[in-house]
Amino acid sequence: MERRRLGQTDLQVSALCLGTMTWGQQNTEAEGHAQMDYALEQGINFFDAAEVYPIPSRMRTQGNTERIIGSWFRARKTRDKVILATKVAGRGQSRWLHGKLAGLRGKPTELDRKNITAAVEGSLRRLRTDYIDLYQLHWPDRPLRLFADSATTFRDLPTGPENPIEDIVDVLADLVKAGKVRHIGLSNETSWGVMRFLRAAEIGAGPRVASIQNAYHLLNRTFEIGLAEIALREKVGLLAYSPLAQGYLTGKYQRGARPPGARTTLFDRGQRYEKPGVEGVIDEYLALATEFGLDPAQMALAFVTSRPFVTSSIIGATTREQLKTDIDSIHVKIAPELEKKIDAIHQLRGNLAP
Repeated sequence: MERRRLGQTDLQVSALCLGTMTWGQQNTEAEGHAQMDYALEQGINFFDAAEVYPIPSRMRTQGNTERIIGSWFRARKTRDKVILATKVAGRGQSRWLHGKLAGLRGKPTELDRKNITAAVEGSLRRLRTDYIDLYQLHWPDRPLRLFADSATTFRDLPTGPENPIEDIVDVLADLVKAGKVRHIGLSNETSWGVMRFLRAAEIGAGPRVASIQNAYHLLNRTFEIGLAEIALREKVGLLAYSPLAQGYLTGKYQRGARPPGARTTLFDRGQRYEKPGVEGVIDEYLALATEFGLDPAQMALAFVTSRPFVTSSIIGATTREQLKTDIDSIHVKIAPELEKKIDAIHQLRGNLAP
């Protein structure tokens, strides 16, 4: 398994990162442990979690993913073998998320000192560890159109309350000084946001961001517009999430199919991948994989992992077979002829599912 440097840190992370957001809801604790065992055997040393996981986040299941990782660390004594990333929730309406801390009960989340402190303490407790290698801001504190509401057209700039980036970085600096966090990262961030965080570090407000975790896959290459140059020039590499577009690029949801146990079948959260034109372009990528004798999932993953601005591609699976297929994608090479044909499809179809 190839290792890549995480930003400007001294950490070398695997080119594939084990995603964990299904554990504790879609996957059992035993299944989560088995996935971590297998991933570690295959050379993956990088795991990614979040305080809100599993997804969809619910009050009764929130934190289960980190608890499963923590119980695995305790049972296997493997903390020193893993580079562990997790995330603090940005501004939102999950009033129960940090409710155990006095003064936050019933209040929405935001990236202020009280909320970040509550979040990191909760994650450390659930993960049964004294430190987090990479602590990421799951989404920005400022008003912004995100996730399925984001698009390739700009409508307006939302307004609302926000904490200054310098203040957020100051809190993170204290966590680094205390040894609870080694490095910090961003997620679901824009070009403007990344540069502002880098500027905050330059003026001494706090630590430098090491990475940015954004969606990136064959149906959504918007990261290449602006952020890719920043990632390379500033050494803030992409941790690409949803490299299979939540499974849609495998073809398993084509023609309205709903396989038993699949995420879209269970939770009906795949609307961004069912927009006009998406099914047609997926057909084109499936046909391209067949033409080159490749598994479509492995082709899609290999494309993401091979991008020069990608530090690690975050894979997620609910079965051992899926996980094996995903990990084996590391052996697939994107030949120049294949890349040319992928780019030709993208040129005509664009970013249909941001």
